[in-house]
Amino acid sequence: MSVLPAEMLSGRAHRGTARSDDHGEEAAELAPRARLLPSLAAVYRAQLSRARVARIPLLFVATFQSVGIMILMRGVVDGGSEAHAVVAGSSVLVVAFVALNLLAQYFGQLRADGGLDHYATLPVPPASVVLGTAAAYASFTVPGTVVTAVAGCALFGLPLANLWVLAAVIPLAGAALAGLGAALGLLAPRPELATLLGQLGMSAALLLGVLPPERLPAFIRLARDLLPSTYGVEALARTFADDPDWARVVLDLGVCAAVGVISLAVATWAYRRAAVR
Repeated sequence: MSVLPAEMLSGRAHRGTARSDDHGEEAAELAPRARLLPSLAAVYRAQLSRARVARIPLLFVATFQSVGIMILMRGVVDGGSEAHAVVAGSSVLVVAFVALNLLAQYFGQLRADGGLDHYATLPVPPASVVLGTAAAYASFTVPGTVVTAVAGCALFGLPLANLWVLAAVIPLAGAALAGLGAALGLLAPRPELATLLGQLGMSAALLLGVLPPERLPAFIRLARDLLPSTYGVEALARTFADDPDWARVVLDLGVCAAVGVISLAVATWAYRRAAVR
Protein backbone atom coordinates (compact mmCIF):
# COMPACT_ATOMS: atom_id res chain seq x y z
CA MET A 1 0.00 0.00 0.00
CA SER A 2 1.39 3.37 -0.98
CA VAL A 3 2.03 6.05 1.61
CA LEU A 4 1.72 9.71 0.72
CA PRO A 5 4.41 12.21 1.72
CA ALA A 6 3.84 13.67 5.16
CA GLU A 7 3.85 17.25 3.89
CA MET A 8 0.86 16.46 1.68
CA LEU A 9 -1.13 15.10 4.58
CA SER A 10 -0.59 17.92 7.01
CA GLY A 11 -2.26 20.67 4.95
CA ARG A 12 -2.15 24.25 6.14
CA ALA A 13 -3.60 25.32 9.46
CA HIS A 14 -6.82 27.36 9.52
CA ARG A 15 -6.44 30.98 10.55
CA GLY A 16 -8.74 32.45 13.15
CA THR A 17 -9.59 32.02 16.78
CA ALA A 18 -9.12 28.54 18.21
CA ARG A 19 -12.06 26.94 19.96
CA SER A 20 -11.97 26.09 23.69
CA ASP A 21 -12.76 22.67 25.11
CA ASP A 22 -14.82 21.92 28.26
CA HIS A 23 -11.87 22.75 30.56
CA GLY A 24 -11.33 26.18 29.06
CA GLU A 25 -8.20 25.14 27.20
CA GLU A 26 -7.79 26.09 23.61
CA ALA A 27 -8.02 23.17 21.18
CA ALA A 28 -6.12 23.20 17.93
CA GLU A 29 -8.26 23.39 14.85
CA LEU A 30 -8.13 20.69 12.24
CA ALA A 31 -6.06 21.36 9.15
CA PRO A 32 -7.99 21.67 5.88
CA ARG A 33 -8.01 18.93 3.31
CA ALA A 34 -5.12 19.07 0.87
CA ARG A 35 -5.77 20.64 -2.50
CA LEU A 36 -6.50 18.48 -5.56
CA LEU A 37 -3.40 19.07 -7.66
CA PRO A 38 -0.75 18.64 -4.92
CA SER A 39 -2.59 15.56 -3.68
CA LEU A 40 -2.80 14.16 -7.20
CA ALA A 41 0.93 14.71 -7.70
CA ALA A 42 1.72 12.92 -4.43
CA VAL A 43 -0.45 9.92 -5.29
CA TYR A 44 1.03 9.83 -8.80
CA ARG A 45 4.62 9.75 -7.50
CA ALA A 46 3.81 7.09 -4.92
CA GLN A 47 1.99 4.86 -7.39
CA LEU A 48 4.61 5.29 -10.10
CA SER A 49 7.34 4.29 -7.65
CA ARG A 50 5.32 1.23 -6.66
CA ALA A 51 4.61 0.31 -10.27
CA ARG A 52 8.27 0.47 -11.26
CA VAL A 53 9.04 -2.26 -8.76
CA ALA A 54 5.98 -4.49 -9.07
CA ARG A 55 4.85 -4.12 -12.71
CA ILE A 56 7.99 -4.26 -14.87
CA PRO A 57 7.70 -8.05 -15.48
CA LEU A 58 4.03 -7.64 -16.42
CA LEU A 59 4.87 -4.77 -18.79
CA PHE A 60 7.39 -7.05 -20.49
CA VAL A 61 4.67 -9.68 -20.86
CA ALA A 62 2.25 -7.12 -22.33
CA THR A 63 4.83 -5.92 -24.86
CA PHE A 64 5.88 -9.45 -25.79
CA GLN A 65 2.23 -10.42 -26.19
CA SER A 66 1.49 -7.52 -28.54
CA VAL A 67 4.61 -8.10 -30.65
CA GLY A 68 3.77 -11.80 -30.85
CA ILE A 69 0.26 -10.99 -32.09
CA MET A 70 1.69 -8.81 -34.84
CA ILE A 71 4.05 -11.59 -35.90
CA LEU A 72 1.12 -14.01 -36.12
CA MET A 73 -1.00 -11.52 -38.07
CA ARG A 74 1.89 -10.90 -40.48
CA GLY A 75 1.15 -14.31 -41.95
CA VAL A 76 -2.38 -13.33 -43.02
CA VAL A 77 -2.10 -9.55 -43.51
CA ASP A 78 0.17 -8.15 -46.18
CA GLY A 79 -0.32 -4.40 -45.90
CA GLY A 80 -2.72 -1.56 -46.51
CA SER A 81 -5.44 -0.55 -44.05
CA GLU A 82 -5.44 -4.01 -42.47
CA ALA A 83 -1.79 -3.65 -41.50
CA HIS A 84 -2.55 -0.20 -40.09
CA ALA A 85 -5.28 -1.69 -37.88
CA VAL A 86 -3.06 -4.54 -36.66
CA VAL A 87 -0.14 -2.29 -35.66
CA ALA A 88 -2.35 0.37 -34.06
CA GLY A 89 -4.47 -2.21 -32.24
CA SER A 90 -1.45 -4.10 -30.93
CA SER A 91 0.15 -0.87 -29.68
CA VAL A 92 -2.96 0.26 -27.80
CA LEU A 93 -3.35 -3.28 -26.44
CA VAL A 94 -0.32 -2.62 -24.22
CA VAL A 95 -2.24 0.31 -22.72
CA ALA A 96 -5.32 -1.88 -22.24
CA PHE A 97 -3.32 -4.62 -20.50
CA VAL A 98 -1.87 -2.23 -17.92
CA ALA A 99 -4.42 0.58 -17.58
CA LEU A 100 -7.55 -1.56 -17.75
CA ASN A 101 -6.64 -5.08 -16.67
CA LEU A 102 -4.04 -4.39 -13.97
CA LEU A 103 -5.85 -1.35 -12.60
CA ALA A 104 -9.09 -3.32 -12.23
CA GLN A 105 -7.17 -5.96 -10.28
CA TYR A 106 -5.41 -3.32 -8.15
CA PHE A 107 -8.56 -1.51 -7.06
CA GLY A 108 -10.42 -4.77 -6.57
CA GLN A 109 -7.70 -6.01 -4.23
CA LEU A 110 -7.44 -2.61 -2.54
CA ARG A 111 -11.13 -2.71 -1.74
CA ALA A 112 -10.98 -6.31 -0.49
CA ASP A 113 -7.99 -5.92 1.88
CA GLY A 114 -9.13 -2.63 3.44
CA GLY A 115 -6.74 -0.38 1.56
CA LEU A 116 -9.56 2.03 0.77
CA ASP A 117 -9.91 2.63 4.52
CA HIS A 118 -6.32 3.89 4.55
CA TYR A 119 -6.98 6.37 1.76
CA ALA A 120 -10.28 7.42 3.36
CA THR A 121 -8.41 8.57 6.49
CA LEU A 122 -6.09 10.82 4.51
CA PRO A 123 -7.05 14.48 3.95
CA VAL A 124 -6.95 14.13 0.17
CA PRO A 125 -9.84 14.50 -2.29
CA PRO A 126 -11.17 11.19 -3.69
CA ALA A 127 -10.55 12.41 -7.23
CA SER A 128 -6.82 12.73 -6.53
CA VAL A 129 -6.58 9.06 -5.53
CA VAL A 130 -8.33 7.85 -8.68
CA LEU A 131 -6.67 10.30 -11.08
CA GLY A 132 -3.20 9.91 -9.58
CA THR A 133 -3.34 6.11 -9.68
CA ALA A 134 -4.81 6.08 -13.21
CA ALA A 135 -2.14 8.51 -14.43
CA ALA A 136 0.64 6.39 -12.95
CA TYR A 137 -0.60 3.22 -14.62
CA ALA A 138 -1.12 5.02 -17.94
CA SER A 139 2.41 6.47 -17.77
CA PHE A 140 3.78 3.02 -17.11
CA THR A 141 2.58 1.88 -20.56
CA VAL A 142 4.70 4.37 -22.53
CA PRO A 143 7.85 2.24 -23.11
CA GLY A 144 5.93 -0.88 -24.16
CA THR A 145 3.58 1.02 -26.46
CA VAL A 146 6.45 2.80 -28.22
CA VAL A 147 8.44 -0.43 -28.63
CA THR A 148 5.38 -2.24 -30.02
CA ALA A 149 4.58 0.55 -32.49
CA VAL A 150 8.16 0.75 -33.77
CA ALA A 151 8.39 -3.04 -34.09
CA GLY A 152 5.05 -3.13 -35.94
CA CYS A 153 6.15 -0.44 -38.38
CA ALA A 154 9.33 -2.38 -39.12
CA LEU A 155 7.41 -5.65 -39.50
CA PHE A 156 4.77 -4.29 -41.89
CA GLY A 157 6.88 -1.64 -43.62
CA LEU A 158 4.88 1.30 -42.26
CA PRO A 159 6.26 4.86 -41.92
CA LEU A 160 7.65 6.00 -38.59
CA ALA A 161 7.27 9.72 -39.27
CA ASN A 162 3.91 10.17 -37.55
CA LEU A 163 4.49 8.06 -34.46
CA TRP A 164 4.70 11.32 -32.51
CA VAL A 165 0.90 11.05 -32.31
CA LEU A 166 1.48 8.43 -29.60
CA ALA A 167 2.13 11.41 -27.31
CA ALA A 168 -1.62 12.07 -27.53
CA VAL A 169 -2.91 8.52 -28.00
CA ILE A 170 -1.24 7.06 -24.91
CA PRO A 171 -2.55 9.54 -22.30
CA LEU A 172 -6.04 9.83 -23.84
CA ALA A 173 -6.56 6.11 -24.42
CA GLY A 174 -4.87 5.46 -21.08
CA ALA A 175 -7.27 7.80 -19.28
CA ALA A 176 -10.32 6.17 -20.86
CA LEU A 177 -9.14 2.63 -20.14
CA ALA A 178 -7.77 3.43 -16.68
CA GLY A 179 -11.06 5.02 -15.68
CA LEU A 180 -12.92 1.96 -16.90
CA GLY A 181 -10.51 -0.39 -15.11
CA ALA A 182 -10.74 1.55 -11.84
CA ALA A 183 -14.54 1.59 -12.01
CA LEU A 184 -14.67 -2.16 -12.65
CA GLY A 185 -12.34 -2.86 -9.72
CA LEU A 186 -14.23 -0.58 -7.32
CA LEU A 187 -17.72 -1.73 -8.29
CA ALA A 188 -16.97 -5.47 -8.33
CA PRO A 189 -18.20 -7.09 -5.10
CA ARG A 190 -15.21 -9.48 -4.94
CA PRO A 191 -11.58 -9.16 -6.12
CA GLU A 192 -11.94 -12.34 -8.17
CA LEU A 193 -14.77 -10.73 -10.12
CA ALA A 194 -12.69 -7.58 -10.62
CA THR A 195 -9.89 -9.72 -12.08
CA LEU A 196 -12.36 -11.46 -14.36
CA LEU A 197 -13.85 -8.19 -15.59
CA GLY A 198 -10.38 -6.78 -16.21
CA GLN A 199 -9.42 -9.85 -18.23
CA LEU A 200 -12.63 -9.66 -20.24
CA GLY A 201 -12.04 -5.99 -20.96
CA MET A 202 -8.51 -6.66 -22.16
CA SER A 203 -9.75 -9.55 -24.32
CA ALA A 204 -12.32 -7.23 -25.89
CA ALA A 205 -9.55 -4.71 -26.63
CA LEU A 206 -7.54 -7.52 -28.21
CA LEU A 207 -10.26 -9.01 -30.40
CA LEU A 208 -11.97 -5.76 -31.38
CA GLY A 209 -8.87 -3.58 -31.63
CA VAL A 210 -6.33 -5.77 -33.41
CA LEU A 211 -8.58 -7.42 -35.99
CA PRO A 212 -9.23 -5.27 -39.09
CA PRO A 213 -12.75 -3.80 -38.74
CA GLU A 214 -13.72 -4.54 -42.34
CA ARG A 215 -13.44 -8.25 -41.59
CA LEU A 216 -15.84 -8.08 -38.64
CA PRO A 217 -19.64 -8.60 -38.81
CA ALA A 218 -21.81 -5.49 -38.49
CA PHE A 219 -22.96 -6.21 -34.92
CA ILE A 220 -19.37 -6.82 -33.83
CA ARG A 221 -18.34 -3.50 -35.37
CA LEU A 222 -21.06 -1.85 -33.28
CA ALA A 223 -19.59 -3.36 -30.12
CA ARG A 224 -16.18 -2.17 -31.28
CA ASP A 225 -17.47 1.40 -31.48
CA LEU A 226 -18.51 1.20 -27.81
CA LEU A 227 -15.03 0.22 -26.63
CA PRO A 228 -13.06 3.25 -25.34
CA SER A 229 -9.76 2.11 -26.84
CA THR A 230 -11.23 1.94 -30.36
CA TYR A 231 -10.84 5.66 -30.93
CA GLY A 232 -7.20 5.63 -29.89
CA VAL A 233 -6.64 2.73 -32.30
CA GLU A 234 -8.41 4.56 -35.13
CA ALA A 235 -6.45 7.77 -34.51
CA LEU A 236 -3.11 5.95 -34.64
CA ALA A 237 -4.10 3.79 -37.63
CA ARG A 238 -5.05 6.86 -39.72
CA THR A 239 -1.56 8.33 -39.33
CA PHE A 240 -0.03 5.41 -41.24
CA ALA A 241 -1.78 6.47 -44.46
CA ASP A 242 0.18 8.25 -47.20
CA ASP A 243 -2.00 11.33 -46.72
CA PRO A 244 -3.44 11.17 -43.19
CA ASP A 245 -6.85 12.70 -42.57
CA TRP A 246 -5.78 14.83 -39.60
CA ALA A 247 -9.30 16.15 -39.02
CA ARG A 248 -10.49 12.59 -38.40
CA VAL A 249 -7.46 11.94 -36.21
CA VAL A 250 -8.30 14.96 -34.04
CA LEU A 251 -11.96 13.89 -33.92
CA ASP A 252 -11.03 10.38 -32.76
CA LEU A 253 -8.73 11.80 -30.10
CA GLY A 254 -11.50 14.16 -28.99
CA VAL A 255 -13.92 11.27 -28.56
CA CYS A 256 -11.25 9.36 -26.64
CA ALA A 257 -10.73 12.38 -24.37
CA ALA A 258 -14.48 12.74 -23.73
CA VAL A 259 -14.77 9.05 -22.87
CA GLY A 260 -11.78 9.43 -20.57
CA VAL A 261 -13.41 12.28 -18.65
CA ILE A 262 -16.63 10.29 -18.26
CA SER A 263 -14.92 7.05 -17.21
CA LEU A 264 -12.70 8.82 -14.66
CA ALA A 265 -15.75 10.63 -13.25
CA VAL A 266 -17.52 7.27 -12.88
CA ALA A 267 -14.41 5.80 -11.24
CA THR A 268 -14.30 8.72 -8.76
CA TRP A 269 -17.95 8.17 -7.90
CA ALA A 270 -17.28 4.43 -7.49
CA TYR A 271 -14.35 5.24 -5.16
CA ARG A 272 -16.53 7.43 -2.95
CA ARG A 273 -19.22 4.75 -2.91
CA ALA A 274 -16.76 2.00 -1.97
CA ALA A 275 -14.88 4.10 0.61
CA VAL A 276 -17.97 4.81 2.73
CA ARG A 277 -19.09 1.19 2.95
